[in-house]
Amino acid sequence: MNIAMPTNLAVGYKSPSQRARVVTEGWATEELYCPACSQDRLTPTPPNTRAVDFECRRCLQLYQLKGKSSAFTGKVIDGAYKTMMAALMSDTAPNLLLLHYSVTAWTVANLLLVPAFAFPPSAIERRKPLAETARRAGWVGCFIVLPRIPPEARINLVLDGQIMPPSSVRAQYQRLLPLKQIAAQERGWTLDVLNVARSLNRLEFTNEDMYAHSEVLERLHPENRHVTDKIRQQLQVLRDTGFLTHVGRGRWSLA
Repeated sequence: MNIAMPTNLAVGYKSPSQRARVVTEGWATEELYCPACSQDRLTPTPPNTRAVDFECRRCLQLYQLKGKSSAFTGKVIDGAYKTMMAALMSDTAPNLLLLHYSVTAWTVANLLLVPAFAFPPSAIERRKPLAETARRAGWVGCFIVLPRIPPEARINLVLDGQIMPPSSVRAQYQRLLPLKQIAAQERGWTLDVLNVARSLNRLEFTNEDMYAHSEVLERLHPENRHVTDKIRQQLQVLRDTGFLTHVGRGRWSLA
């Protein structure tokens, strides 16, 4: 992977947004590989394909690319709220690639992958409907809230200008695959519990440590009135999928 971007593609474009679009898309077409398999190139989808920018011709994985000249930190603007939620529940959402580039040097600063099956519904935040005076009055979009996605599910392909080995990227993707075997309706709980466990900032923790954060999970899942039971269940799921190790009665360790 070469992090230098093809600025020659911007010749003839005056709009900064158009220049950025053709340069980032041109770079991605030449440099992106598939993290899910050994394919060394991704294929651009036909123009105007909704929500999908690239596909892997080998494993058929789909990818959406979002690029901007500032870092992706808190929230990422996405499309229609109902469409995104339906895609998550039906396992038809594309993998997300977030491209942060330097507009002065025209180089890739950071490139982050979130696999499609690693999005908890809690990470999708509903935006306010568009005003009645807007062209699409009443339309409801959404944000992707990155801090609600567990760190394990955020895979760096480029970090602070440093290219991560593709073998390492693919190994991280493979390690997440057990999540894909969990039903989409249940997977959100699994990911949210993992994120809470990560937020404790300790290698080992107890059931009681997790129960102390029950309110967080109650807000994310207001339909469930047995949160502590659900926490215990999901800790076992995380053990079975290799994200946690059971070290003793009511005691756990991050794998």
